[in-house]
Amino acid sequence: MKNAQDIFKQHLAQTTEEALSIEVERAEGCFLYDPNGKAYLDLIAGIGVSALGHGHPRIKECLKKQIDKHLHVMVYGEVVQSSQNELAEELLECLPAELDSFYFVNSGTEANEAAMKLAKRASSRSKIISFVGSYHGSTHGSLSLSYGEHRKQVFRPLLPGIEFIHLNDYQDLNQIDDQTAAVFLETIQGDAGVRVAQKEYLVALRNRCDETGTLLILDEIQCGMGRSGKMWAFEHAGIVPDIITMGKALGGGLPIGALACSSELMALFSKEPKLGHITTFGGHPLICAAAAEGLRIIKEENLLADVEKKGQLFKELLVHPKIKEVRQKGLMLAVECIDEEIVSNVILNGIEKGVLLFWFLSTPNAFRISPPLTISEKEIRLACSRIIELLDES
Repeated sequence: MKNAQDIFKQHLAQTTEEALSIEVERAEGCFLYDPNGKAYLDLIAGIGVSALGHGHPRIKECLKKQIDKHLHVMVYGEVVQSSQNELAEELLECLPAELDSFYFVNSGTEANEAAMKLAKRASSRSKIISFVGSYHGSTHGSLSLSYGEHRKQVFRPLLPGIEFIHLNDYQDLNQIDDQTAAVFLETIQGDAGVRVAQKEYLVALRNRCDETGTLLILDEIQCGMGRSGKMWAFEHAGIVPDIITMGKALGGGLPIGALACSSELMALFSKEPKLGHITTFGGHPLICAAAAEGLRIIKEENLLADVEKKGQLFKELLVHPKIKEVRQKGLMLAVECIDEEIVSNVILNGIEKGVLLFWFLSTPNAFRISPPLTISEKEIRLACSRIIELLDES
């Protein structure tokens, strides 16, 4: 029998030629463990997915209960399932009243695909505005919305009618006009290296969309679910989008995506034509049960209270001549270094020191930090001391 590394490298699809290749035996809290018991302090949480930490006992217990009830019974939207209803109730509690209807899918990129369709259906327009530095997923439509020709050129032709403007550039808002179906924006741009939309800019963007009858769609797949220090990053600006897309941390460690909007807007998917959007496994009862419990955990364990304080502690401790800048909002950080080689050395050598860090797709001179929201001050100090050691040695 082949060993685990051989199977991984020879028979599982590889997304790069430089996989971290850590063999994970188990995970608990903020740590991953290999078969020899070596611990890795997880500072990326599966790119923001495991916001509650690994193996939260309440998530595991709710999954056991749902397994005993039932798994998949019917395609989405045809039968009443308690776990879907519970997730809807939890979302109603933490979202603005205007966003009262939910479509559950399997991933964040699927949520963005559905949102694009809904915007075109609602507006009878085809032009979509996205942003320089954006990342909205890897499917054909979501890739079209994303910036970065080096990732797109070999897959062209992509969707037509998509234009890109600059974040926090007020003059560029004039490109939004009465032919624009929707504006897609990550409230905090992740892959661009944690670029935060200014409060005043978001207000101006909201106003411009209202003036032109354009739907404002905020992608909070990475920055939502408490990552910014509030449940939703748009809350910092006091605005409400027409559609919000969600994913990653929403599932409590399991795969899910969702879009939320008004009931009136969502109803367009059910007529002219019927089945305007379809998913077989979206809203899977096991995943919805975990997602509902995850939202309850964030609320009942008051996980948002110290998110910004913890992020600030990272920023305070990560001071080094080889660090050019640390961009941070909540527990979403980009550590920009003076060159790309330092970033690679820190990430790859970090494995030996038991620290798990990761790249950004299109910001090669920075590494990301997005640990579980449950990370302790002690673990933050340990992480930063090891990162400083790595920088000293790089």
